Amino acid sequence: MIIVTKWFGVFLCDKEKVRRSILFEKEPKIIAAKLALIQHGQIIPEEEEISKGLKRLRVADARMSKIGKPEVFDSSFIKAEDLGYSQELMQIVMVELGKLRTREPLSPDRGILQAIRAIDDVTEQINALSERLHEWYGLHFPELNDYAKDERYAELIANHGQREEILKSLELRLESVGAELLDEDITVIQEFATAVFSLYETKERLDGYVQRRMEEYAPNLTFLVSANLGARLISLARGLGRLTKLPSSTVQLLGAEKAMFLHLRSGKAPPKHGIIFQYPAIHRAPYWQRGKVARTLAGKALIAAKVDFYKGAYIGEKLKADMDKRIEEIKQKYPDAPKKQPQRPQARRPAFKAQYKK
Repeated sequence: MIIVTKWFGVFLCDKEKVRRSILFEKEPKIIAAKLALIQHGQIIPEEEEISKGLKRLRVADARMSKIGKPEVFDSSFIKAEDLGYSQELMQIVMVELGKLRTREPLSPDRGILQAIRAIDDVTEQINALSERLHEWYGLHFPELNDYAKDERYAELIANHGQREEILKSLELRLESVGAELLDEDITVIQEFATAVFSLYETKERLDGYVQRRMEEYAPNLTFLVSANLGARLISLARGLGRLTKLPSSTVQLLGAEKAMFLHLRSGKAPPKHGIIFQYPAIHRAPYWQRGKVARTLAGKALIAAKVDFYKGAYIGEKLKADMDKRIEEIKQKYPDAPKKQPQRPQARRPAFKAQYKK
């Protein structure tokens, strides 16, 4: 006996014969609610009821593995039209199911995923506009670049505009080699600097949002690798749940897909790390230690992600301590760069000469 669930009911089949069935009510919203539970991997009441008192059952869906052993089964002989369920009803049910799924509350990692991508977009804009601001205002006051950087640079121009006013605010006395600009030019540059400074403020608010959400949703991963890097791992995996299902070797290379494809195509050396290169202990380590540190970090990050996703106990400090201990072991075990092995000359193949018969 095998249990089969269709969009219109649940059936107990013996080969190609239906021994028992429980049909759904012909109400689109009720059917849609049942299908939503199925899509979430849950067992619906009709499936539990039809399996009562039966042993050695098989099921056509792995979702029902608690009821019986999953098995591939061709249920095309069970047709909705034969039981009074029309195609028009199915279309209405699918529309109701779509509405129901779109109204479901979003997982917290969806907001984190969008926020970290927004930070990347804002950072890209800041880099381009900040470079333009430096070139433009540098015509008037090139020395300012020595006294103010990044956000502070844009803030001084936005608040003061004129070179003399900036010098007063910085309490500096120097003679600039910059050219004089018209008041109208200064006003336009000042407005442009205000826009650039607002982008810095937006990025700061987004960083704060990611920090708070990561501490709430993935505290272990956040403590181990930082909120920013943890959010990027979640983004590259397209969700915390997806991240937990990846092998540690894949987590190690997240963000290095182009380098991996280049290795597969051309045979160049494979990458040893992806986005986790941002972890301080990796990018500060000598090149011959980075792969080993990255491998260890990927394994620890995967453990942290699984504990966070399945709401386990907080083990962030233990993971961090184990990580630091392993890094020290790698430093002591591999203090010197490995000696390069001499490449063996490849034997030349004899050139192929085609022989043609006269």
